[in-house]
Amino acid sequence: MDIRPDFRELKSYEEFKKYYWYREELSKICKQLKIDSTGTKQDLNNTIRHYFEGNLIEKKRMYIEKNIMQDVTLESPLLDCGFSFNAKFRQIFSALTGIDHFKFTADMAAAWRKVKQEHNTAFTIQNMLDIYYHNSNYAKYDSSCCEWNQFYKDFYQDRRTACYKNKLKAASIIWNQIRTSSMPKVYSYDLVQQYKNLLYEYI
Repeated sequence: MDIRPDFRELKSYEEFKKYYWYREELSKICKQLKIDSTGTKQDLNNTIRHYFEGNLIEKKRMYIEKNIMQDVTLESPLLDCGFSFNAKFRQIFSALTGIDHFKFTADMAAAWRKVKQEHNTAFTIQNMLDIYYHNSNYAKYDSSCCEWNQFYKDFYQDRRTACYKNKLKAASIIWNQIRTSSMPKVYSYDLVQQYKNLLYEYI
């Protein structure tokens, strides 16, 4: 098992991706590199990818919305119509889709982050609707951000782990062994057996 090296020892983004990093760690790395250290974990991963490619992303200035439109149409740019994941726009998308209790998707959230990052004034309500109907690949949600959540869920649902009274603690002990390694960040019962000597007190 490869132990995660110090970030400064990594030579490529591919090597960096082998290891699991918390958002706080990524933000700290970006601050040390004097590049943009804001945003979600996915945003920070993207910033570090650009760093390895030689593109330094400077700290972004917050966009101040101007000329908020009164009437929202399919042609309305998101940055000009006061778009937000709120009740008003849920109602608008409910009317557009015919879905009573409309819910924004993870891909739509990823698209909105990208629009703001790139200050894309051409991205419209119609473009967001295309994301919802899977007719656009403008942005995709990075599910790798939820690796720990999925790992714990799979550990918890495995009947063979029923002997552990504190499942959260037991799962986190195994997780901490693999998150700084190059091993896949996916649960398997083989991992429970591999690290069972660390889990005895939780039976």
